[in-house]
Amino acid sequence: MTRALEPPVVVKLGSSLVVDPEGAPRPGVFTDVARELSALVERGAPVCVVSSGAIALGAATAGLTGRRAGRSLAQLQAASALGQSELQRLWQEAFEPFGLPTAQILLTATEITDRRSYVNVRSSLRALFDVPAVPVLNENDAVATDEIRFGDNDVLAAQIAVLVRARLLVLLTSAGGVLSAPPEVAGASLLAEGDETAAAVFGAASPLGAGGMESKVQAARLAQAGGVTAFVAAPAALGEILGGSSAGTRFQAEPVGESAFKLWLRYGMRAAARITIDDGAARALRDSAGSLLAVGVTSCEPFRAGDGVEVVDPGGGLVARGIASVDADAVAGRPSGVEVVHRDRMVVA
Repeated sequence: MTRALEPPVVVKLGSSLVVDPEGAPRPGVFTDVARELSALVERGAPVCVVSSGAIALGAATAGLTGRRAGRSLAQLQAASALGQSELQRLWQEAFEPFGLPTAQILLTATEITDRRSYVNVRSSLRALFDVPAVPVLNENDAVATDEIRFGDNDVLAAQIAVLVRARLLVLLTSAGGVLSAPPEVAGASLLAEGDETAAAVFGAASPLGAGGMESKVQAARLAQAGGVTAFVAAPAALGEILGGSSAGTRFQAEPVGESAFKLWLRYGMRAAARITIDDGAARALRDSAGSLLAVGVTSCEPFRAGDGVEVVDPGGGLVARGIASVDADAVAGRPSGVEVVHRDRMVVA
């Protein structure tokens, strides 16, 4: 029988927080985060750690310097494979004194964008929460391709936060929060609320990391839109945030009344094709959230029944996301009565 648990908390740490510029781990960071999160678990709140650092830890063993520049995909994958076991060991040792086991979960985009895999990940996490154990998640860079070159754990953390209906997402950063300008710019100030970040100027990512502050803001906004309050803050502020205070930059959760399936359509599903519709069909979808019929489709990219699709208006503006009911061939000639995307399998933007 599963225990009654509070909504989870997701905490993400980047490479530059857990690994120093020489590729050595920062044990104090692991210990401090584990202490705060263990206290939370003891009070009945599950936690997830999303931790970067495998490539940074494995780089020295692989004979690499830096995070990416001039390195082949195979070299980065090798560094990840060498460093991932070390990263997991560090987290295991950090939580051990508090009596909490850790579990390693490595994900690629497929596990988030495929509905069955998405549900399986959620079920696995819930089972681990019930142990209780601390899932430590990371992108599976050792076998992934686009994830190493384009992905980052800020977005993964936000997607996991939405997936588990988290109470909080905390994106930890050495900057202490979102600044109005890069730290080296005179007059750069901390922005306390997420709605103040629209005019912020972002600097480059750290040499060890893949994201940077702009990535954290985008991830925080994704979580916010999915009903999760997000913070971008320094590790020293973690206890404050977990205790209910505000620190760093807060992105207050927006009201969300959608089912888990609709949240996946909105934030997790990968779109295989775009479908362009006329103005009348766009108005109908936005006003009534009905099904998309072929008569309103003006053009589309190839897709099959069951594929994820994005529906756009004549100007390219996103109207809806959903799962196709038919193949693209069935749309040719704009026949009346052909349902392209059913309203129950679609979310309006």
